[in-house]
Amino acid sequence: MRAALALPGDGGPPVIPSYGVTSQCTSHNGLFCWDWVQKNWQSVLLPAFLQHVGLVVMAVAIGFVISLVLAVLTYRRGGWDVPFTALGGLLFAIPAIAAFEVLLPVTGLTTLTVEIVLVSYTLLVLYRSVLLGLRGVDPEVLESAQGMGLTGRQILTRIELPLATPAIIAGLRVATVATVSLATIAAYVIPTGLGDPIFYAMGNGDFNTELVAAGALVILLALALDRALVIFKHYFVAWQSAERRRQSRVFGAGPRALRSGAGG
Repeated sequence: MRAALALPGDGGPPVIPSYGVTSQCTSHNGLFCWDWVQKNWQSVLLPAFLQHVGLVVMAVAIGFVISLVLAVLTYRRGGWDVPFTALGGLLFAIPAIAAFEVLLPVTGLTTLTVEIVLVSYTLLVLYRSVLLGLRGVDPEVLESAQGMGLTGRQILTRIELPLATPAIIAGLRVATVATVSLATIAAYVIPTGLGDPIFYAMGNGDFNTELVAAGALVILLALALDRALVIFKHYFVAWQSAERRRQSRVFGAGPRALRSGAGG
């Protein structure tokens, strides 16, 4: 449980979370008190940070799986683009707070409520990025693959999805950064994630250090996840180029070797 230190003064001074003796910086509600961060890192900031990461990863992962399935179905069968895009746009247009309030009578004050809202905000971006990536594959490449005797599943997993990866990662970057930001509002429903210390500090008279520290962690998390996706894209493209060179050598060995490699 957090203790609190009330500062004297006019106009409702902040109630500063404390775990014993406080420094002068903390007592005077300085903009950023490093000693408070050190004392409360293990008990307040780190747990909230890990919870935030969990919320984001789960929401983006679930949203990506749903979007991938819907995009592949649309790409293969056609005709479903308009209804799926309209549904994703509708979910994206609903304000997060309103979505939480609508779900509360059904799913209650639970992580499920939070995840439903977070996932719904990823669907439009991820669905469109996967679909655009698949549609951007060169038809001549697909004809060559069919001529090699590859099945539809092999073409999808070995050619279409790898070639669509840059577009997919672009969508993942947008969805991930947006989810990191949106997950902060999850503390409106349950005390979890980095929104919890932010709302706690605001509710106790704007304790500056907790606000700045938690807000900075949100920004750093968004930047770190975005950078991780950029690095993954870089190495994936490099691997893809090496694989193309390898396949070119296989082409030079003749159709029989090519079909053998495709069958493996």
